Amino acid sequence: MSDGFSFSRRFTREEMSAIRRSLRNEERFGSEFMGLLRRVAKRIPFAEDGLAAWLCARDPATPRRVRLTLLGALGYFVLPVDALPDFMPFLGFTDDAAVIAAAVAAVAGSITAEHRARAKKLLEEL
Repeated sequence: MSDGFSFSRRFTREEMSAIRRSLRNEERFGSEFMGLLRRVAKRIPFAEDGLAAWLCARDPATPRRVRLTLLGALGYFVLPVDALPDFMPFLGFTDDAAVIAAAVAAVAGSITAEHRARAKKLLEEL
């Protein structure tokens, strides 16, 4: 399994700048991520993966490279700038799902059964 992954389209400077800004304040980023997840969790099939990725990224035992990979993918999910606007029926979250799936696949060994169980429990409470 490879450590990295690639995207067919590179992030623009503006997108990378927005990701960096949102990730500088982890508490604010967490609030934005959880707020968006609350609003859309019932409509997106990757909600549990996204939340497990968030829990893994917040785990102090998670290696820095894994954290950055997951936070970058989750940052794309939170960003208002998207390849496909999120309000588009059926297609809006497909780019977000692809980015999160690629990140989760790249670091699959780091997302533990505990992260997944906590994600499932938290989603049930939403």
